[in-house]
Amino acid sequence: MATKSFVLDTNVLLHDPGALMAFADNEVVLPFQVIEELDKFKKASDDVGQHARHVIRTLDRLRTKGRLVEGVPVEETGGTLRVVLADEVPDNPNLQRGRPDDRIIGVAYSLMQSGRPTVFISKDINARIKSDALGIKTMDYEKHKVDFSHIYLGYREIEVDRPTVDRLENEKAVDPPADDFQPNEFAILIDAERKDHQAIGRFDPHQGKIVALGHGAGTYQNVSARNPQQQMAIELLMLDSVRLVTLLGPAGTGKTLLAVACGMQKVIAEKKYEKLLVSRPIIPFGQDIGYLPGAKEEKLYHWMQPIFDNLAYILRTKKAGGDGGMDDRIQSLIESGTVELEALTYIRGRSIPDQYIIVDEAQNLTPHEIKTVVSRIGEDSKLVLTGDPWQIDNPYLDSSSNGLSYAAERMKGLELAGHVMLKTSERSELASLAAQRL
Repeated sequence: MATKSFVLDTNVLLHDPGALMAFADNEVVLPFQVIEELDKFKKASDDVGQHARHVIRTLDRLRTKGRLVEGVPVEETGGTLRVVLADEVPDNPNLQRGRPDDRIIGVAYSLMQSGRPTVFISKDINARIKSDALGIKTMDYEKHKVDFSHIYLGYREIEVDRPTVDRLENEKAVDPPADDFQPNEFAILIDAERKDHQAIGRFDPHQGKIVALGHGAGTYQNVSARNPQQQMAIELLMLDSVRLVTLLGPAGTGKTLLAVACGMQKVIAEKKYEKLLVSRPIIPFGQDIGYLPGAKEEKLYHWMQPIFDNLAYILRTKKAGGDGGMDDRIQSLIESGTVELEALTYIRGRSIPDQYIIVDEAQNLTPHEIKTVVSRIGEDSKLVLTGDPWQIDNPYLDSSSNGLSYAAERMKGLELAGHVMLKTSERSELASLAAQRL
């Protein structure tokens, strides 16, 4: 089978620095423009900068094996890597040499014109459209993509006979009605004769049984579940044996509120963890709070406002006593170290032990960034990833390629991980109707 030339766009390498090794025994081609763009990103202090530096170091190592412009062998894959200079690109009225994207696409166009089987790989939708219009075979980078239309929900609904439902309610455990349950996957057992007679259980891999919920129906920090999926989420958030929880769902389904409420319960009431650490991606793909005016705390305030809103709701609902207003009570939690708000940019490089950690808006992270966050989690900590895969701000991610969806799908089957897809908006009647009709 003839080898192909895969021309990589810069955004592919910034998305996954291991992409150089992802094309087996084929030829990986880097336009010189990509090298120049990597140089611009290398000084950034975030993950994008780290990825750029990683790629540059890899190229420098490969450079010792020969001239990159002539192609060098890549031992890890059995393929080759080659850098193509811009002056090798032929003229085309649809490609302007002054445009960086056109210079990159032009390399793929030149290889295609020479008769070489060529594929252009980019995370940029417009670049893919343009290269496809030029007749170049074009693809998204799919190594870390999942099939979102068939993503793991974390639960299933199964019709059973009435005695099975009664047994789960009374005896708290039943044999699983199927053989392929994942650890911590939930089952909504529905009475086949009376559909409103239901019971929810979780598959316990140690017992090999569907066990009744021990926490899902509870109230924590005066917050309780309003639908079955929220009960499942609370069960995972409160179970100490589950160290990684992924919660996906559209706006208003209660992902962040439930996570914060259960986190405060574990930290303040049960003292299971030393502190509640809450973080969010600040500005998608490459920028951080350094671009905003003011001290770190002032910058964080604006980006953490949704977290403050949830804390205010919990404290208002609790009707906590003490002097001062709502802001004072929240500030007291922060100053005492009970709650810490941190920009995700500053988590990389830390080891985080004995903490209940929530990463909100995780759908804006790449799979590699999610891996970086998870690998920071220290002993006796718990990590909760929440987000809405339908609302992604990162221009190079979608519902199938973002890190949250990837983590939910890839971590299923592990006893220390759990996942739930929330569907029903509980924010308000108006919000729920808007989500359905607008």
